[in-house]
Amino acid sequence: VFLSLQLFGTIVWILVASTGIPLPLLQGWVMFVAVTAWFLSIVFLSVFLFGYANRFAVNWNQADFLFHGATFVFYFGAFLLQAATTSLHHLPRRFNSTTYEMILSGREYNISIAASV
Repeated sequence: VFLSLQLFGTIVWILVASTGIPLPLLQGWVMFVAVTAWFLSIVFLSVFLFGYANRFAVNWNQADFLFHGATFVFYFGAFLLQAATTSLHHLPRRFNSTTYEMILSGREYNISIAASV
């Protein structure tokens, strides 16, 4: 389970970072969630791999449930923000009085869809 969380977290991290980040506030939260969940899953996995789980009197089933529950809530929020960013792809962004550009190019739109999924 931890390896799949790391794999998909890394994929989201890469996909969001490969776009132009047109809305930094929304996509910044998506990046924060992906990077933080990735890092915490590495720490959680290390606790088990190096045998620290036997040294601490913690209910590890409950800790695992809480970790994955919190990760689900944060990833779901990040999904909503990334999907909202993707849905705004057709809106023009105005640089000056004569220049308009789409918020997401065709390539960035496709990458943003993949990051949302």
